[in-house]
Amino acid sequence: MNYLMLAVFLFCVAVQYNDPDPVRWMAIYGLAAIACVLYLTRRLHRAIPAAIGAASLIWACLLAPGVIGQVSVAEVFESMQMKTVAVEEAREMGGLFIVAVWMAVLTLTSSQERSLR
Repeated sequence: MNYLMLAVFLFCVAVQYNDPDPVRWMAIYGLAAIACVLYLTRRLHRAIPAAIGAASLIWACLLAPGVIGQVSVAEVFESMQMKTVAVEEAREMGGLFIVAVWMAVLTLTSSQERSLR
């Protein structure tokens, strides 16, 4: 599963080039990809994905007020074009939650592996 998430995060980095603010999005997805690589090479300290996940979760929560109650789930998936700022922020929030959840998985599994060594 980690290989799949690594591929997803690398794809996300690649498609950010035409975003109005690509650097910060490439950074968060790139950091998530790096955490996946470090996990695969058994060099991941649990503080790394914990920090990336916390930053993603905080960032998603900052976007939430402009999204919750403003956008339906259907609107998020209707078209890949940016319909409104709220729809774009809903998609961004979803990506940040995906990063946060996977970083939580890496944090927990890297902690368990360390205790088994």
